[in-house]
Order: sequence, then structure tokens, then C-alpha cells
Amino acid sequence: MNKNLGFLTVPMAIIIAGLIVGVSVIYAVGQNRAPSPEVEVEDVDRGSASLDNVRPIGADDHILGNVDAPVKLVEYSDPECPFCKRFHMTLKQVVKSYGDQVAWVYRHFPLESLHSQAREESIAIECAGLTGGNVKFWSYLDRLMEITPSNDGLDLDELAKIAAYAGLDKVKFAACRQSKEAEDRVEKDYQNAVDAGGQGTPFSVVFGPNGEKYPIEGAYPLAEVKKIIDKALKAGK
Repeated sequence: MNKNLGFLTVPMAIIIAGLIVGVSVIYAVGQNRAPSPEVEVEDVDRGSASLDNVRPIGADDHILGNVDAPVKLVEYSDPECPFCKRFHMTLKQVVKSYGDQVAWVYRHFPLESLHSQAREESIAIECAGLTGGNVKFWSYLDRLMEITPSNDGLDLDELAKIAAYAGLDKVKFAACRQSKEAEDRVEKDYQNAVDAGGQGTPFSVVFGPNGEKYPIEGAYPLAEVKKIIDKALKAGK
């Protein structure tokens, strides 16, 4: 009887020891870095990519919030990425929380290797801005992010319906979706994301008051995003 009990306690002791070590490692790692973000990664060689390649914010950009805010968060996003859908709500909370201190800049990063209809949706989003201006752009984007199931789950017939929901001119919107201008703008954003080192979506870069850059690779939770923004704001004082 004692021999049997001894045989059982050896593997049991190993298992218990392993669990203790595992918990200790997780705890130690958790003290030194933020939780692992949710991100969809595209398998593409980024070569000599660098945050220095992020395109300066300009008149063609879609900005929510104070254009003169000391901190600006540039997000490269894919409308069919489920983590982008979640992060979209996070950034809406950020802009609401920080008021005139933070502006959100949206750029297109459709990962067609993962989502076959992402580029078409990105073009539609861009057309909302081209045909209706900045307010209509954000209205269209918000609605699309609200209703898409993600991962190519959105019925593309909804794109025209969202345009109607946002109050866009349906004729101009339909023509824009076939235009080279909208397609070129989406491609310009995509290439800039790649050049800046974006490995997946969402990929964001926080710009501080003095030009400091803080990358956010993935859908970080609100608390973690706030830590980065607070750091950027503090650096500007």
C-alpha cells in the first residue's frame, strides 16, 4: 500500500511544482509589461520599416477631435478585423475621456491576405469622407464597425445601406466606389502602414507634443492605452 502511494506522489509532486513555477513566471512577466494585445498579423516582409516613416498628419487625414490636440493617435485599421472592431470602441472612449488633449487619426490598413473584402470596405469608408466630409466619414465608419460581424461576415450590400444611414448622396457615393481616387488613398495608407512597421491590425502610433512616438501593436485595453497617452502628455510638460 505504501509503495503504491509513493508511486503516485512523484508525478503529482512534479505537476504541482510545475504549476507553481508557471504561476510565478506569469506573475513576474505581468509586473513588467502590459497584457498581450489582440492583433491579426499579416505575413509580409517589412524590410527596413521604421516608425520614422509614419506619414505626417495632413489635410487628407480623417481626424476625430481637436486637430490641434497635443497628442495624436494614428490608427491603421482593417474594417473586417475583429480586434479593430473592439479597439474602435476603445478609441471612442479615449477621445471622450481626454477632450481637446487627444485627437484620433484613422488610416486604412486592409489585410487582404486575411480578409478578402477588407479593401472594398475601406474604399467605401474613404468614399464617405470624399463625398460627405469628415463628419460623414466618422458616421459611416462608426456604423460599419457597429454592424459588421468581422472576418468577412458583412454582406457587401450593406455598404450602400450604411451610406444612406449616414445621409450620403447615393449617386456620388456609388461613383466614388468605382473611382481611382478612393482606391489610391486606401493604398497610400496601406503602404505607409507597412513602411512604418505595421505587422498586423490594429496598428497605432501615439505622437507626443514634441514628436515622440509610442507604438501600440494590437487592441490594447483602455487602461493600457491611457497609460501611453498619459506618458506622452507628461513628456510634453
